[in-house]
Amino acid sequence: MLPGSLASMLGSSGHASSLIAGGSGAAGSSGLAAGGTLKLNGRSLNIIRLLGEGGFSFVYLARDKASGRDFALKQMRCPSGTPTLRLALAEIETTRRFRSPHIIRLLDSCVEQTADGHIVYLFLPLFRGNAQDEINARAVRGESANEKHVLLVFRGAARGLKAMHQYRLPNVGAQREQQEAQMQAHSREDLESHDQQLPVPASQDDEDDSDSRRLIDGHEGADDEDDGSYPPKPRPEMTTSSLQMNNEQETGREGDLVPWAHRDIKPANIMIAQERQADGTLAEPVAVLMDFGSALRGRIHIKSRREAIMQQDLAAEHSSMPYRAPELFDVKTDAKLDEKVDIWSLGATLFAHLYGYSPFETPQIVEQGGSVAMTVQTGTWKFPEPASSTHSQATKDIIRRCLVLDPKKRPDIDEVLELTEKALRALA
Repeated sequence: MLPGSLASMLGSSGHASSLIAGGSGAAGSSGLAAGGTLKLNGRSLNIIRLLGEGGFSFVYLARDKASGRDFALKQMRCPSGTPTLRLALAEIETTRRFRSPHIIRLLDSCVEQTADGHIVYLFLPLFRGNAQDEINARAVRGESANEKHVLLVFRGAARGLKAMHQYRLPNVGAQREQQEAQMQAHSREDLESHDQQLPVPASQDDEDDSDSRRLIDGHEGADDEDDGSYPPKPRPEMTTSSLQMNNEQETGREGDLVPWAHRDIKPANIMIAQERQADGTLAEPVAVLMDFGSALRGRIHIKSRREAIMQQDLAAEHSSMPYRAPELFDVKTDAKLDEKVDIWSLGATLFAHLYGYSPFETPQIVEQGGSVAMTVQTGTWKFPEPASSTHSQATKDIIRRCLVLDPKKRPDIDEVLELTEKALRALA
């Protein structure tokens, strides 16, 4: 069975989907039966099986009937009277905002109105593992981590964060012109037959000058143009409300720096693809960040106690405790939160990928019933012995630099990447 961590994937927005056939498998509370067929924006998908579920969402293995390719289909049930639809659309918008081969790409989506609310469907690339899966597999086999592999995964995650931490406001006028052009193109396409065989999406083993572009797409920023790839891009008329929401949030001038923070960096949110090459060896791993339900503007000035409590509550709900930055546990009035919360989480994630657990949720802490929150807030941690003796000082220095209590003294994402390249060179 594919990893249940796929249940936290999310992506974009659209409209009008309908179930067109049932299956013999159990549908459960989600309403999608294994063996059934779903029509998504005019395309037929076979529902193979449920991969995982969590909260108000379900993730299925879905197969495109035309191409035979497998994808992850996320179904989010949003009952009326709850904030779930707003949260889903906000996460959709956040995921679409960032352009990086190391951030999961939404392939297609739609929103279906039901008698008791809405159902949001998101069509995503299918990954067969993440960093947490690797940790679990190593534990079962009794193996230690491959330091170079872990660093390559870490570098990919850091590159994804760079797109968030250094996000700049786009040219909204150009976006609108592009939408109008796409709308006209889609109108012409509607007059043509839809019975043609759809192109297969870019293969993960296509050759490219970038290791990460082999994974999902033939070129960066492909969401901006209709390149004939499958699945089809959401039609412009379906995303108007999302664009308006984006414009309302993105106040400022074109090119202004507006850092964002992921706020839930952890091994389970770093998907990994690694292809086997023609000679039988494995290519370098490609890491892709996912799950943007926790993402917020990076720099927030806490002006009142009410705002402080709100930020604490958000962190408690969306940021996993063993990887959560200490400043999010007890937010003070007049505090200034920033994207450095992710740097702390990166350090804890690198530690976990190397040693099998967060530095603040060690086997000793768990056995003794210790407080993870207290351990994080005091910055109490150490490298395990003798396991850490086999790893380079350059790699351990990355962890030391990231896990600094004072966020002002933590490195920014560019420095983290420099430290990572230094560590990789040391292993060459």
